[in-house]
Amino acid sequence: MSSTFSSYLKKIEAITPGISEAIQKTVDALIPNNIKTFTYREHITGLLLGNVQSGKTSHVLGIISASADEGFKTFIYLTTDNIFLQEQTLKRAINTLEDFVICGEDNDILFSGAKIKKPVLIVLKKNSHVLKRWKNNLSYYKHCEGKPIFIIDDEGDAASLNTKVNNNDVSAINSHLNEIKKLGNSSIYLQVTATPQAILLQTRESGWKPAFVHYFSPGKNYLGGDFFYNDIQAPCIRLTKEDELDELRRDENHISDGLRLSLLSFLVTAAHLFIKENYKVCNFLVHPSVRMADHERLADKIGCFLNQLIIAATESDELEDSLKEAWNDLFQTERNLTEFNEIYAFIRRAFSPTSAEQAKINLFVMNSTGTLEIDTSSGINITVGGNSLGRGVTFPALQTVYYCRTARVPQADTFWQHCRMFGYDRKPELMRIYLPPSLHKLFTELNSSNRSLIGQLSVNNPDDMVLLYPPNIKPTRKNVIDQEMLNVIVGNVNYFPNYPKRKFVKELDEILEQYIDEGFHEVTLNNLIHILEKFKSEKNNDWSVHAFINCLKALKANKAENKAILIVKRNRNISKGTGTLLSQDDRRLGNTITLYPVLTLYRVNGKKENGWDGNPLWIPNIKLPEGKNFYKVDGKENI
Repeated sequence: MSSTFSSYLKKIEAITPGISEAIQKTVDALIPNNIKTFTYREHITGLLLGNVQSGKTSHVLGIISASADEGFKTFIYLTTDNIFLQEQTLKRAINTLEDFVICGEDNDILFSGAKIKKPVLIVLKKNSHVLKRWKNNLSYYKHCEGKPIFIIDDEGDAASLNTKVNNNDVSAINSHLNEIKKLGNSSIYLQVTATPQAILLQTRESGWKPAFVHYFSPGKNYLGGDFFYNDIQAPCIRLTKEDELDELRRDENHISDGLRLSLLSFLVTAAHLFIKENYKVCNFLVHPSVRMADHERLADKIGCFLNQLIIAATESDELEDSLKEAWNDLFQTERNLTEFNEIYAFIRRAFSPTSAEQAKINLFVMNSTGTLEIDTSSGINITVGGNSLGRGVTFPALQTVYYCRTARVPQADTFWQHCRMFGYDRKPELMRIYLPPSLHKLFTELNSSNRSLIGQLSVNNPDDMVLLYPPNIKPTRKNVIDQEMLNVIVGNVNYFPNYPKRKFVKELDEILEQYIDEGFHEVTLNNLIHILEKFKSEKNNDWSVHAFINCLKALKANKAENKAILIVKRNRNISKGTGTLLSQDDRRLGNTITLYPVLTLYRVNGKKENGWDGNPLWIPNIKLPEGKNFYKVDGKENI
């Protein structure tokens, strides 16, 4: 094992026992296939895909140290434009990469005197002024001249992409990053994210679509989408009323049932963890909307409710009755829950203004107007906020979440980044997620789409990836996708070629000879893919069989889906280029099936009087499942 990487593994294993094996797997996959094969004459882009809060930074630092052993000397680590996250990443690098010269944004002097024998890592925010200054530093001190540069872009789908692609212009950060790449004679640009939708929908011509993608599975004890949002409702989910946010906005003196129950559940959970598990921290997240007025309103309501509980703790039995309700609920999933009397006594002491025995209950508001530095690493913490609760922000021992944020047309990547409950240091039996049914449905659909995306990586290259979402969900924001190159195939719509190419007629006759009955036949997605491979259109922009095959592969990648319907009709006389294919009866038959892909095949006689060449041919018509849209950007052919 190489010395730099070996040193890093020892350091990180001491900090997080058990993680080194997963990092070794990532390095073993990336280094031989993408670093050792690097030609040092090209600028290539790759994608490292992980799950939300699954330890991506530890894997990235492992890749950096292993790449240094392969001869790379200059590394740039880009974080989001967040001071806390940039400083957090810088500290982690300093603590684990002892064989590097590590520079923060203000370490110009350290950088200028860096010994060329040691690799250099510069940790920067994706901020226009910061990038411009360091672009000049790199150019002036000639660290990259005639050498390769390795750039790691954390949350590479945010801020880095060209937000002016549809205006024939280039956004400032995207322009700076392009110029930094070119400072070296070659470069590897590794995008890192858990939400790659915007990256995968880049055109190859843009220079930002990855040439390779590596997905690393989360480690043991990780709680993610399949735990919280599987097809069967998880035990941790508690459904609230759809209109709770409106209710909270409308009545100044009222706290909704969902928010009340979530607060009580959190207090019982925190008490148990502090008493029995010896925890020093427990967190509760409240995400109502993007509006800062809502953050303040809910924080006020929570504060008033906690004050009422303090009064109830000394003047009545109301607190005991309310907490017993929460205790009974948690006992359904955690049979070793601390006895109620102990928990009740703990919470009463925590509410006592004269007690110094217990951890303080903190109430924070985290948004762009916040001025206080928020520390959720210890204590019993309730945090209310919006967008600031998204990318990169971590909450240790996050056990309870109240979520009621809605959007008219939600973006998949934005909402998936809100899943701060994903992570390693959670007690699964004590997890509670409070949200309305519509949001539970949304996250379940997003998890299904995420399974399809990850499943495709084993069979598809990035150019063939198809993103699969219900019609009411957009994969990402419009301004970073070249709208002229965006192809969307809509479910429950019939697609057929106007100019089918006469090819493989004999082979199709043999494949389809078993399907002679009227009506439809149940087959697998593989059967449909095998049949479609025998078709082609005379014109690329007429009907792309390649795109439809990739859509079927996207369905197949979600292991829950592998059923399709085949309808076969023979001896048809249809005129060429008439703009219609299916008869009313066949269309009606296909329309009765909405949950599965339907491929209708016509064997057309191909008579000359109908515009054909006098020879028979097969013509396909495909209809994908209702409630699914398929997104793809290619740049070479339209659907």
